[in-house]
Amino acid sequence: VQLQASGGGLVQAGGSLRLSCAASGRTFSSLAMGWFRQAPGKERDFVAAINWSGGTTYYADSVKGRFTISRDNAKNTVYLQMGSLKPEDTAVYYCAARSTIVAGTQESTYDYWGQGTLVTVSS
Repeated sequence: VQLQASGGGLVQAGGSLRLSCAASGRTFSSLAMGWFRQAPGKERDFVAAINWSGGTTYYADSVKGRFTISRDNAKNTVYLQMGSLKPEDTAVYYCAARSTIVAGTQESTYDYWGQGTLVTVSS
């Protein structure tokens, strides 16, 4: 499975940004997907996850109510809509896939990773 993330950039605090992650190499609807992020000097953390159909989603407490994960199985793409952005959201954002239809929050359970896209939120 190959994952290609895009949509990162520089945005002011309070602004919005949408990340996309296009998948190829396997039936997309057989994969649960997730977004993780790594801030400078910190470990990679869970952000959001979605099951195969989009019917189940999970969020980190720090982004709940501000970020929305969704997917379009016809386009083999998962999205992360980010709103009310804060400087502490600055990080490299990674999309990931796991070989199950069930959503999960644990980084170690993900089998495939994209290259990351940088989001910078200025104050």
